[in-house]
Amino acid sequence: MNIAVVGTGYVGLVTGVALAHIGHRVTCVDVDQEKVDCLRQGISPIYEPGIEPLMKENMEAGRLFFTTDGASAFREADVIYVAVGTPENEDGSANLTYLRQAVKDIASAVTKDVIVVTKSTVPIGTNHEMKRMFAELAPHVRIEVVSNPEFLREGSAIHDTFHGDRIVIGADDEQAAAVVADIHRPFGIPIFQTDIRSAEMIKYASNAFLAAKISFINEIANICEKVGADVEQVAAGMGMDARIGSSFLRAGIGYGGSCFPKDTKALAKIAANIDHHFELLKAVIEVNNKQQRKLIEKAKERFGRLAGKRVALLGLSFKPNTDDMREAASLVVARELLAEQAIVVAYDPIAMGKAAHVLPKEVIYADRVEQALERADAAMILTEWDEFRQLDLSVYVNKMKTPIIFDGRNCYALDDVACYPIEYYSIGRKSITNIK
Repeated sequence: MNIAVVGTGYVGLVTGVALAHIGHRVTCVDVDQEKVDCLRQGISPIYEPGIEPLMKENMEAGRLFFTTDGASAFREADVIYVAVGTPENEDGSANLTYLRQAVKDIASAVTKDVIVVTKSTVPIGTNHEMKRMFAELAPHVRIEVVSNPEFLREGSAIHDTFHGDRIVIGADDEQAAAVVADIHRPFGIPIFQTDIRSAEMIKYASNAFLAAKISFINEIANICEKVGADVEQVAAGMGMDARIGSSFLRAGIGYGGSCFPKDTKALAKIAANIDHHFELLKAVIEVNNKQQRKLIEKAKERFGRLAGKRVALLGLSFKPNTDDMREAASLVVARELLAEQAIVVAYDPIAMGKAAHVLPKEVIYADRVEQALERADAAMILTEWDEFRQLDLSVYVNKMKTPIIFDGRNCYALDDVACYPIEYYSIGRKSITNIK
């Protein structure tokens, strides 16, 4: 199958590379010439484990191409995937500017019947709006629209593409649905076919439910701290119930990234637009916003005033194995520490380049974790990178002015911490105060 993919962000690039890897001829389209030049050299604009070797392999095999010439790619394509960004507007709704432009570009270029597959996360009804636009802008051809939402986790997107739980295909036209199903069949993943609006809702509902699990366990963690229970033991006991499951029951300082914050707010806005008050989802969002400030609260309780305190921030990206800074807890924590007149020294194994563009200019960056901890009054772990999980706890003792750790991701076992002269404050677990 000859396929074009519009957009080379997380979703578009991973989709294009994966489709090429299972045998299709794929041309990825982006308006940024510099970005396309890098892609042609096998250099990924995103940090995603495993993406560059697959890019190079499929480029060398003559199955994967990158271009800024969308018109040529669209004219030759049998199927066009749209994977452009749908960032949130100020009111929480999805911004469809890039999507509508992609529709116009496709409509002006195609000369034969084609199927357009929407990978972008879009509000309910958007695919039908796209179909109406195509009918008006390109009446000379038949353009069918199919919803095919993605369920990729940043940092493991390649793995998820080839080992996903399901492939959702929403279509009004059975023939178009069959073509898209055939494209994906080599993945060997169960295919769930439904109508377009249900497919659009499945994406939002899935992310909202997972976000709800995270906010729920974080609220349980907050209660555990006050009653003397251990949230990790609670989560383990809950997770043994097959009706609940153990995934997304890890307490911490909340969710971030490009999906959960944006999609929960967008779904709340969708509900509001039809006069439905989604109180549960509003609470999920509110809990998460509060949870990102949890370590600041703990630090102020411990120190009183943070002015002049040197604080090491360990981890800046919203999760490990990605350099994505969107809605990362570090954005909130760094701003609030600086507002308290603390000195902020930050380190992340991958994300510091992107972090420097979005964090306050007063943040100091360290080249190594040991450098970040040097003479620090406190350390805050914001991202659970393996580098931090595996760090010998003696490093905190030897490098810090006072080995006081605020662990927002519960990286260390309490029994291990108890062996060192460390003060340790985590989420939903008892505190350890071994400094004499």
